[in-house]
Order: sequence, then structure tokens, then C-alpha cells
Amino acid sequence: MNPSTETTPALWRRLAAAAYDSLIVVALWFLGTALILPLTGGEAVDPRTPGGLLYQLYLLAIGFLFFGGFWTHGGQTLGMLAWRVKLVPDADGGRVTWAQALKRYLAAILSWVMFGAGFWWACFDREKRTWHDRLSGTRLMSAPYNVQLSNQ
Repeated sequence: MNPSTETTPALWRRLAAAAYDSLIVVALWFLGTALILPLTGGEAVDPRTPGGLLYQLYLLAIGFLFFGGFWTHGGQTLGMLAWRVKLVPDADGGRVTWAQALKRYLAAILSWVMFGAGFWWACFDREKRTWHDRLSGTRLMSAPYNVQLSNQ
């Protein structure tokens, strides 16, 4: 991507990609929960117990592996690919690192916990960046269509 021709995607496109990805993450959480049900005897995990805290951390780890894996390998989750949004590091060239992905993931959780304030921040930021963009040293850019036609 050429920095001189890149544009920042509108907030609605970012949120649409997040909604798309949330469906995938919820499905992964269901699968992850099904894998540990034999360990709990099929019982729900009480979130107020030490086991409940481990379970919540387990779910957060599943989410991080989904987002971090995609962000560090190509810069696009499936939702971001569908809505033509790409994550790039602030520094020219290179790829998003796992450390940046972790900072972004945790800051995005904080943004959601604060009733989306970190996302709405983009409406007032002169570069249209969210809290998690700034805190992780990354930014979202509009991605071009990648249409490949065969000449057969």
C-alpha cells in the first residue's frame, strides 16, 4: 500500500468489520467451550471461582489468537477483508508485531468496556484514529479490492 494514496476507513466500516469478526469469535468461543466441557463434567463454569477466572482468560486468549494471528499475517481478519480494511504499523513497511497486536487487542477491549468511547474517539481525532490505533502504534487503512481474473 502506498502511504500517499491510503485513506482511513469510515467508522461504520470499522464497526461492520468488527461485527462480522464478532460472529466468528463467538463461534470459536463455543468450540473452545465444547472442548473443555468434559473437564467440567458438562457443568457451566462459575465466573466467581478461580476456575471461572481461568475460563475467562481462556476465552480472551482464543480471541487474541484469532485477531493477533490475522493482524500479524497480512493485517486483515475475515471481517476486515470483507469490508476492505487493513491494519498497518505506523512505521513504513514491515508487519504488525505480536506485541502491537496484544496492545491493540487489550486497548480495544478497554474501548468496548468504556461503552465504545475508544471507537467514537475516531470521530474527533484529526487522523480518525481510535484509542487502540494510538496505543498500539498501528492504524487502519482502506484496502483496495483484490479482484483477480483468469485469462482462461
